[in-house]
Amino acid sequence: MSNITLHVNGATHTLDIDPSTRLLYILRNDLGLQGPRFGCGLGQCGACTVLIDGVATRSCVTTTSRVTGKITTLEGLSKNGELDPVQQAWIDEQVPQCGFCQNGQIMTAKALLDRNPSPTDDEIREGMARALCRCMTYYRVQAAIKRVVQGAQSNDPAIMEDAAK
Repeated sequence: MSNITLHVNGATHTLDIDPSTRLLYILRNDLGLQGPRFGCGLGQCGACTVLIDGVATRSCVTTTSRVTGKITTLEGLSKNGELDPVQQAWIDEQVPQCGFCQNGQIMTAKALLDRNPSPTDDEIREGMARALCRCMTYYRVQAAIKRVVQGAQSNDPAIMEDAAK
């Protein structure tokens, strides 16, 4: 056991933990953050995705000792009670079905859009390829990402609401 400091959603946490513990378990069990989920445990499905310094990272295969950057979970995307545009687009496009993969889908989309604010359809498909969804909501995911792009390009929140119509 050793003291490890993590910067999660704008707060600093110092925890006495085994440094080989996977980040997912610290986030869920010690910090009570339920956004990242256990899916496959192999880093393949994406349900456990968090952002570390803006990079989509699989928390189920990331040991806590390797984390040095700022961690953002699904809970940390909204600011001052307002949803992040990606979260709002997910609602507007009715993306979720069962909802299990939504953490991974949203966090992966957020990282994609932060890296490339105006992706093409091919770039969206490529960027989202590792975030698996068994309900097959991929077309709605793509529509939600396009909605965010159109809203950002227009700089008008009303257009974001009508972007996919």
